[in-house]
Amino acid sequence: MSRERILNTAIVLGLIVFPLGAWLAQEPFLITLATKAVILALAGVGLNIALGLGGLVSLGHAAFFGIGGYAMGILASHAQSYDPILQSPFLIEGSKSMPVIWPVAIIAAGLVALLIGALSLRTTGVYFIMITLAFGQMLFFFAISWPAYGGEDGLSIYVRNGFPGLNTLDPIQFYGLCYGVLLIVLFLVHRLSQAPFGLALNAARQSPSRVETTGLSPYRLRLVAFVLSGMVTGLAGALFADLNRFVSPTMFSWQTSGEIMVFIIIGGVGRLFGPVVGAVVFITLEHLLGGLSDYWHIWLGGLLLLIVLFARGGIIGTLTGRKVAHD
Repeated sequence: MSRERILNTAIVLGLIVFPLGAWLAQEPFLITLATKAVILALAGVGLNIALGLGGLVSLGHAAFFGIGGYAMGILASHAQSYDPILQSPFLIEGSKSMPVIWPVAIIAAGLVALLIGALSLRTTGVYFIMITLAFGQMLFFFAISWPAYGGEDGLSIYVRNGFPGLNTLDPIQFYGLCYGVLLIVLFLVHRLSQAPFGLALNAARQSPSRVETTGLSPYRLRLVAFVLSGMVTGLAGALFADLNRFVSPTMFSWQTSGEIMVFIIIGGVGRLFGPVVGAVVFITLEHLLGGLSDYWHIWLGGLLLLIVLFARGGIIGTLTGRKVAHD
């Protein structure tokens, strides 16, 4: 068994042991932190499909994260609204069921990713980065100017959505649900990377001209990867909104896109568990250093500087001593 596989197994077990220990110690806040890390890791896994496999540096993935969050918020807000005159709840079109909300969030994010990708992928390099950033900011300002769903103040969901057989208000059960979703997506992404599509996408990243000679279209390969990436990130956005029971335009901000990319860089670009390690490190630093200073990002910047200069394989690449083609 390779060192990277051993490390991945340790990460999977660690994400079980830590929340269980917090549950036994009756520390729900730590479980919530772990849940946040798992959900953000899922968003990183989504971006890693485009960045790690396709070599697409996107600064607009917060667009899909926000689309997923607002899909959840809009459906949940319409599922049960409050009438101040009748002083009683009344049901209108919507849903409070996660198995219903998730497909809507995934499809909505996928459609937006298809539109953005179809236009953005006609460019390369810094132009692609700036176009994706522009689309994300367009949606950010649209959300701010959308008073029907809170505008700049955001939209509160007072009761977390339900999942059959689970009490999602119980922190450990909601964590288990999010953890299960993460494992499923990681398995699917692993299979995707080993499938003919993943191999062709990797080849298109390294030498598009050679891929064209085989009759494949690098543009179509990248577009499919971009859409799949957006769909996974949209699912993460729906879960994140459910965790906080709140959606706001900040989910669309370029800072959110940057943070998702930071997860991948810290853990290792192109590593299956790179975004997971990066999200855990980010949330840990935020929790431990955020209480000491509002400027804790200085230490995060120092860590990123060290990784970029001396450990381009990220934490996983450094610990395993294994490099990938684009390190």
